[in-house]
This record gives sequence, C-alpha cells and structure tokens, in this order.
Amino acid sequence: MNRLPHHQGIDKFFAMLGLALYFSKPVMKHLIHIIDALTTKGFAGTLTDLHHESFHPNHRTTLSHFFTKSPWDEEILLRKLQQWMLRHVERTAKRENHPIFVSIDDTICRKTKPSSQAKHAIEGCNWHYSHADKKSIWGHSLVWLMVHTMTQAFPFAFRLYDKADGKSKGQWAIEMLSSLDVHGSVYVLMDSWYPSKTLVEACLKKGFHVIAMLKTNRVLYPKGIAIQAKQFARYIEPKDTHLVTVGEERYRVYRYEGALKGLDDAVVLLAWKADQPMTPEHLHCVLSTDRELSDEEILRYYAQRWSIECFFRQAKDQLKLDGYRVRQRRAVKRYWILVQLAYVYSMVESNSDFSTGLDFLRKKKGHSLVEFIYDAAKQDIPIDVVKKQLHVA
Repeated sequence: MNRLPHHQGIDKFFAMLGLALYFSKPVMKHLIHIIDALTTKGFAGTLTDLHHESFHPNHRTTLSHFFTKSPWDEEILLRKLQQWMLRHVERTAKRENHPIFVSIDDTICRKTKPSSQAKHAIEGCNWHYSHADKKSIWGHSLVWLMVHTMTQAFPFAFRLYDKADGKSKGQWAIEMLSSLDVHGSVYVLMDSWYPSKTLVEACLKKGFHVIAMLKTNRVLYPKGIAIQAKQFARYIEPKDTHLVTVGEERYRVYRYEGALKGLDDAVVLLAWKADQPMTPEHLHCVLSTDRELSDEEILRYYAQRWSIECFFRQAKDQLKLDGYRVRQRRAVKRYWILVQLAYVYSMVESNSDFSTGLDFLRKKKGHSLVEFIYDAAKQDIPIDVVKKQLHVA
C-alpha cells in the first residue's frame, strides 16, 4: 500500500530539519507516525492512541520499545529543531524590525500519585506547589524557555525540575539561557518568581535585557532610602502618574528609575489598571533593565510573555503534554520532545500560529484519507487490505 498523502508534509518538514542524515528509516517512520497521531483530534496520550490514530503498520509494542529501549538520540533531534527555530526567529525579527523575545516559566504535568505498593511508578515525579491551584500536586515540573517574535512563539528548550538533582528552577533557566546562541536585540521575559539577582546578571552577561514582573515587596531606593515598592506606592498620587494603553487595557503608570535590591540601575514601572483604585492590592511592578524603552514599550513587550502561558495550555489540551503513560525518565523526555516537534510542525506547515496550524493539519488529514481510499479503489486494491491499513479491519 502507498503511504498516506498527509505523511508527505511531515516527511518534508523532517527533510528541512535534515533528520535523515542522523536517523535510520525505521526511526524516521516511527517519528512520522507519532507526529501524525499527536496532531490528530481526540488523541489522549497513550501508546494505543499513537498506534491507532497514525495507522501505524507495526504492532503497538514497537512503539513502547521506541520510547524505552531504541538507541536513537533524542538530543540530536532537539538540537536540529532548535537550530531551525533560531534561524527562523532571527530572520523574522530582522524582517519585522522587532526584537527577539525569550520567555521563561514553569508548568506541572499532573500525574496520579501511585500507591506505596506500586512496582513501576513514573520516574522523576514529586510534589510541586501549583500557584494556579494554590496547593501541592503530584507530577513532573518542567522549566520551559520559549523564543519568539511579535508574531510567532516557539517552545525552544525545557528542563525537568527534580528536587533530587539539587538544582533550582532558576539554575535550570540560567543553563538554558547560557546555551542560547541568538543574534539581535533580545529581551528575556519572566514573571515575579524568576528575576533573582543571579538570573538577571546571567541575562545581562549574555547581552540580553530583562523585562519581568516584580513582587511588590521588592526593595527600591528612591533618594537612597530603602523602601518596599508597595510602601512607596502609598505616596504616589494619581497626578504623579500618566495613562498608558496596551492592547485593550489602560494603566496608570509611575516610572521609577534608579537602584533596587539586586540591581544598581534599572526602570521599575508601578502600574495600576485605570479602572481600579491605586491601592497596594492592585499594584503591578514591572522591571526593565533597558532604560531606553518607553513605558508603553515596556508594558507591550512584557505582554508578549503571554505566549508561554498559551503554549502550556495548548500543549496540554491539544497535544497531551501531560497525558503520557510511559514511565521511564528517558521515555518521558522523548515524549516531551516529540510534543515540542509536533507543536512546531503545526506552525511551520501552515505558516501561522499553533491553533490555526493544528486545524489545518486535521482538515488536511481528513482530505488525505479520502484521497487514499479513492486511489486504492482506482487501483482495485481489496477493501480488506484498505481496512487493515486504516485499522478498521
């Protein structure tokens, strides 16, 4: 039987990445089928789904072997994908005359806590505090780094945060940033849990600027006097602020320039939504190490950080980033890399955002199956053979 027509698009994507130089034909076949399954509507994350949704011709156990024991090098796959993403982002930023953004954040892949009698628990899981759930939940905690422009955002790298490794999330972030070889004007975006003195210095050492949300208890030094931002904000009157519009939101903004704890010289915007009272409870503090940016630019650039939140939600809802059933640490890592690969492929194939791309791929697959059945009929291929290949026998 012929290859399904929509597999040709995945094949071309892999050729663009140059994967055939590094992986055997059997490995390439597995990768094509897995990406097909990941982008299929209704995929739930199981090996059975991977096998069934991609019409894999081999037995399902070969997929289990592929994740757990096969000797292919997932790091090469990730490196080739990263090289393509960086080149693409650099070209796009240059063409659009916009900076490159790098977002750092973490997410939890929730799993079920195994019983004490469980013989084969998923490796690397632990209790992690979820700020969204406001409680500790069991699972894997991943620190992610995304590279993006104003128009497209790509999941670039991740690290598993395992308390047994002895490294903090900030240290993993520094490690990923240190290996990021990107050229152009770069702004690293992060929420209030990340901008430690060490991490900010690591960014500045690379020639990257930082724009980050700060906790309102961060100490500022107006006129040399140490005071928490939320306490300093009590002295700010509406007449001391000016209105800044970002997207559909309007903010009252006070611009502080000077020292803060951990930095000798930076900008901190003390901002409130225009329709909310100027109280410490509604205060937002945004740091920028680039003093040349206007208030509007700082807030507009920081808003780009929302891309990483969207990625977490989309990757979990649509690609089942947290739906895996494999248990070995390396197998789980391979699964995450393939989710990353599928996410980028959805964008590349449609030259658009992920949601548009995924919808495009799913429609394309529907057309592909119709074409496949039609061509098989023209070639007088027995219907039982067609049913077997499409897993409906």
